[in-house]
Amino acid sequence: MSSLTNKHIILGVTGGIAAYKAADLVRRLRDAGAEVRVVMTRAATEFVGALTFQALSGHKVHLDLLDADAEAAMSHIELARWADAVLIAPATANTLAKITQGLADDLLSTLCLATKAPLCLAPSMNHVMWSDAHTQANIKLLQQGGIKIFGPTSGSQACGETGEGRMLEPLQLVEQLAQIFSTGSLQGCRLLITAGPTFEAIDPVRFIGNRSSGKMGYALAQAAAEAGAQVTLVSGPVALATPDRVTRINVESAAQMHQAVMQHIASQNIFIACAAVADYRPAQSQPQKIKKTADKLQIDLVKNPDILGEVASMSQPPFCIGFAAETENLRQHAQQKLATKKLHMIAANDVSSQDSGFNSEFNALHIFWPDGDVQLEKASKPQIARQMISLVAQHYSQNQTQKKIHEKNSTQDS
Repeated sequence: MSSLTNKHIILGVTGGIAAYKAADLVRRLRDAGAEVRVVMTRAATEFVGALTFQALSGHKVHLDLLDADAEAAMSHIELARWADAVLIAPATANTLAKITQGLADDLLSTLCLATKAPLCLAPSMNHVMWSDAHTQANIKLLQQGGIKIFGPTSGSQACGETGEGRMLEPLQLVEQLAQIFSTGSLQGCRLLITAGPTFEAIDPVRFIGNRSSGKMGYALAQAAAEAGAQVTLVSGPVALATPDRVTRINVESAAQMHQAVMQHIASQNIFIACAAVADYRPAQSQPQKIKKTADKLQIDLVKNPDILGEVASMSQPPFCIGFAAETENLRQHAQQKLATKKLHMIAANDVSSQDSGFNSEFNALHIFWPDGDVQLEKASKPQIARQMISLVAQHYSQNQTQKKIHEKNSTQDS
């Protein structure tokens, strides 16, 4: 089965007889690794009870547009931020029409307008309703707007007739949903990424470290793998599971991370330095625990190797992307680092806020390159990672094209 590991999926269930299949779909989505939240229309509850979906998903079912238990009493905003994808199954003819027209008269339809996550619809209706000109016109408009349409298929229907309009089976929907995350934009590329903190030993029980959780780097590794890259992840000490299809190398100190990167970098096409590497380490790590006897303790620090700078300075460097975690003057510091280290791109984030950055589930990035920049607004780290990998793939492709043109011109000149 295709993987949806760590994906946040909202399943919208509307008022059609195929709603009974949505119960099995929840189980199949969870089997594929997804975390599922169910949003039902009132009509859907006439076919299957909300308690069924609560038991299967392990979470409260959302029914009401205004919810006193939700953030600011607005479920559509809270869910819109949470979702990696929204799948409506079954999607009735009425639902298709509402989304086409941008109506927002219940929680599900309002959520569809409020989210930036991919929207996927699994139509289910009588074959005559499906073939109606209005329904087909709506389908075309939805597809033109970038909405994914899964199915329908032909077969026997609840009305006793046979024809096109039958909802795809749950396993088919899981497969198609998983495919929207597999872009192939980095197919064939070898990508090395560093993530997490480094710990610099003071003695056997103490260290100098930082607040990095590794979540952003791991999200980037997963997004790159979904984009088709062969990913090697050099990770500092974190409590995170290795993403699917990613080779992980565990390290602790900056020196170990430097060694691991330099051992593997020669074969890489892209290098993303996302780890929060300690700038300094104790000049000497004590072999035994330092006892608390003196009122003051002085520790001499020495600089750690500049991993990103060394990689970017190679005679034939890979496409290099750095990170700049800043608490002030974000643009200035990021652009300075971009120029000084001769990077292809740099992603800057403000870590002074508790709402994003270190240890948060959310992030916001300002990405710079030599002749431009773009801001990625606050979103979950997996969503930010997919946006960033898409941007990296675009710029890497342009860089490769420019290299080929330069090599061709050099050959002609010689």
